[in-house]
Amino acid sequence: MAVVRTQRGFDRLVNFSDAVVAIAITLLILPLVDAGPEVAKEGIGPYFQHNFWQLLAFVISFVVIARLWMVHHQVFGWIDSYTPALLWLNMLWLACIVFMPFTANVLSDSPNEKPDVYALYIGNLLLTTLAMQLMEILIVRTPGMLLEEATGQSDMLRGWTFIILLVISGVLAVVFPSVGMLWLLLLFLSRPLHVLLGRMTRSREHAGA
Repeated sequence: MAVVRTQRGFDRLVNFSDAVVAIAITLLILPLVDAGPEVAKEGIGPYFQHNFWQLLAFVISFVVIARLWMVHHQVFGWIDSYTPALLWLNMLWLACIVFMPFTANVLSDSPNEKPDVYALYIGNLLLTTLAMQLMEILIVRTPGMLLEEATGQSDMLRGWTFIILLVISGVLAVVFPSVGMLWLLLLFLSRPLHVLLGRMTRSREHAGA
């Protein structure tokens, strides 16, 4: 697979990605901005009470996009080149990112306990995370892409841990919709699950040695 090593091309790729993420994360707040007159009329307390799910969708979406960008920022810090396959995977990742404000608005505007809406929203998160995982795999496995100082920094298990928890959250949200998006709180278990899976992996490697 041909590796493209033009600094201008790589900088444009990273800058374009950052700009798209910045726009997407800004779009999340627009429905809340439009609610300004309603807040002034009802008061902050009643507004928060009546629009709890809309606010929760904003907070979750903001945190998730921020985390996804941080991972993207870290992974692209390991390289100074790209391949056509990485370029297209990055476009898939960006497509998922820009779709997120739409799924967040659908979630906030829908009645509670809508399994199809939960599936749409969590499915969007899952596909975005999977696209990032595929980019990391491609970067690590393509000879000559990783910078020398970045060798050994990749942790594939981290991404798979997050993907596993997203799948579990999505299934539970569809099967038990009364809990709704609160199932995404399972993502806070990513670190302890990562540690557990890491220990299991190392134990298998030692057993097989």
